[in-house]
Amino acid sequence: MIKKPKVAFVCVHNACRSQMAEALARQFAADAMESYSAGTELKASIDPGAVQTIKQHYGIDMAETQRPKLLAELPAIDILVTMGCNVQCPGLPCRSREDWGLEDPSGKGEAAYLATAREIEAKLESLKHRICAGEM
Repeated sequence: MIKKPKVAFVCVHNACRSQMAEALARQFAADAMESYSAGTELKASIDPGAVQTIKQHYGIDMAETQRPKLLAELPAIDILVTMGCNVQCPGLPCRSREDWGLEDPSGKGEAAYLATAREIEAKLESLKHRICAGEM
C-alpha cells in the first residue's frame, strides 16, 4: 500500500477557498490524498457563502465538519497548494508546492462561490491524476 500524500490547502484566513478545497478533496480525492487546510491569520468561522454553496451543491456541511485553523495545526505535509492570495508559507516544508490563483468569491454572490467551487473541483481532478500517476 502506497502512503497517501498529505496535501494542505492554504489561504490567508482559511475561511473560504482553502476550506472549500479541503471539503471537496475529502469528497473527490480521499483515495489519493489526505486533505487539510489552514491560514496565516484566523477568522472566527468559515465564510457563510462558501458553507451554503458546498452544502447545496455537494451535500457537505463544512460548518459541521471543519473550522478555520492556523498553519501551526497542520501535520507535516507533502504538497502545499496556495489559493492565489500571495501567501508566503516559509514555515511549511514540503516536497511540492503550487498556487491555484483562485479569485476570492467572498461577498460576490452565489454564482461566484459556485464558479470557485467548480474551478477547485477541476484543479483537484488534475492534482489527483498527477498524484496517482506518480508525478507528485
